Amino acid sequence: MSPMPPPTSASPAPALDIWGLRLTLPGTARPVLDGVDLTVGPGDTVALVGESGSGKSLTSRAALGLLPPGAATEGAVRVEGHDVLAASAERLRALRAGTVAMIFQDPRATLNPLRRIGDFLTEGVRATGLMDGPTATARAVELLRAVGLDDTALGTYPSQVSGGMLQRVVIAAALMGDPALLLADEPTTALDVTTQAEVIALLARLRATFRTGLLFVTHDLDLAAAISDRVYVMYAGRIVETGPADALFEHPRHPYTAALLASTPRLTAPGGRLSAIPGQPPDLRTPPAGCAFAARCSLATGICRESVPEARPAQGRPEHVAACHHSDRLRLAEEGAVADA
Repeated sequence: MSPMPPPTSASPAPALDIWGLRLTLPGTARPVLDGVDLTVGPGDTVALVGESGSGKSLTSRAALGLLPPGAATEGAVRVEGHDVLAASAERLRALRAGTVAMIFQDPRATLNPLRRIGDFLTEGVRATGLMDGPTATARAVELLRAVGLDDTALGTYPSQVSGGMLQRVVIAAALMGDPALLLADEPTTALDVTTQAEVIALLARLRATFRTGLLFVTHDLDLAAAISDRVYVMYAGRIVETGPADALFEHPRHPYTAALLASTPRLTAPGGRLSAIPGQPPDLRTPPAGCAFAARCSLATGICRESVPEARPAQGRPEHVAACHHSDRLRLAEEGAVADA
């Protein structure tokens, strides 16, 4: 996807605007992130999906300025117009306190087991001067009620509540500073299916109430379809396909997206072995050559192994973009299947 210009005064800044983000680490032969473009508008929910190791978490953490030691970056990351990569340590602390917040995967690893939940909720806004003690406590009670808990949770310790309740506490903590952007890094992975559904419904309701932009990082395509307006599919540090959630899942235009959908278990699927993507993602120690997915792709030809594909809009769908030399073959195969039916 081509780099986007910085926002102008005539248009409101997106909650998150990443363009041309390239991140390299010492000892690697290829970038960990390679030209990532991604936008989350105010009040939008955007899903970032892909296998483990594809770069999803690094992309979301870049919005907080949480980069690995020795990382070299190119491109830009803006949160409500603020350049995160160029921000000073003081500016980053201010952004993390009020403008952008993150929900991490494991709530029990997020909270200090020796501190009460009330302290966890209020210490950040008190330490940065955003709120005084009474105001912070009142805000914490308001948000606990918004996530389905009551103020008795303020005096409890993390070990005294369930994992689902802790995830609600973490969501409430992320909203304490009234952020414009909420980053959710696989927040339902450690939860049972019923609690997952409750958390997803809660995030959707809070987004509508507080108009917070949400970047939802997941490897679960069903969850992405349930919660998102737009989906970005990431493979080996690149965005290989993006589009509206319904169009992308119904008409994938990249073989990796199609393979992910085919490997998703379905209750209505015929018996037998589940479909799987052969091979492994490329090693960071291997120099890049052509399309990163070529070694695992059934459509790959010589050009795939020699040339990195450019992102192109799908026919008749300018908002649906894929970086594949053979997107048209997927479209023709789909149209042929419909004709045969």
